[in-house]
Amino acid sequence: MDRQRLSSIAHTHHPIAAPISGVNVNRLLRRADRRPSARILDLGCGEAAWALQALALCPDGHADGVDVSRYALERAATAATERGLAERLTLHERDARAYVPDGDHDLVMCVGSTHVFDGFAGTLRLAGRHVHPDGILLVGEGFWQAAPTPQALAALDAKPEDFTDLAGLVDVAEEVGWTPVYAHVSDAAEWDHYEWSWVGSLTEWALDNPGHPHAGEALAAAREHRDQWLRGYRDVLGFATLVLRRT
Repeated sequence: MDRQRLSSIAHTHHPIAAPISGVNVNRLLRRADRRPSARILDLGCGEAAWALQALALCPDGHADGVDVSRYALERAATAATERGLAERLTLHERDARAYVPDGDHDLVMCVGSTHVFDGFAGTLRLAGRHVHPDGILLVGEGFWQAAPTPQALAALDAKPEDFTDLAGLVDVAEEVGWTPVYAHVSDAAEWDHYEWSWVGSLTEWALDNPGHPHAGEALAAAREHRDQWLRGYRDVLGFATLVLRRT
């Protein structure tokens, strides 16, 4: 199965593609920008859950969402229509790294998609170029909550240096010229809800479509992901979402 299609199915019950609850998404967005006419850019937007909620909080704002997955963008367009926000959301099917926006933005977001920019520091440098001088950059990134085990590294296909600890994230941000004014660290309940939703959505789809040529592949992918999480990076990999301003 196409990886983008698989990911789209896996996020059916948790369109926020990160271990964050809706309550904490709202808290982060309220701390990020309260201007009613904000210009918003979501890089690696997936189903645009962040952009849509930001628009709900900014009644005169406009958002651009950028992602390579047409499946995610189709769901984003449907969600925007259902919420009456379609006229204020523009979706772009392209690589976020190559996207050239029209002007600066009040709020630029990249949550769970920092790999597009080769990591956290690269995201601050490249995505940060689209933030106007007094704007906000909101970035969600993984960090080592505990010393990485061989099982965690294998499950994530990662090296110890691929992530730092939480304090290290702050250090990196300040080295690149940004400083946190607020942050949220996802807790165990948020992680469990996200991972069980990911695994469960894919499993349910496979069981509901037993005759589909990709049902077996989807079920195998769900089991593999579940094992990687439960036997690998659970309680080892953390996730933080930082609200950043230029230093």
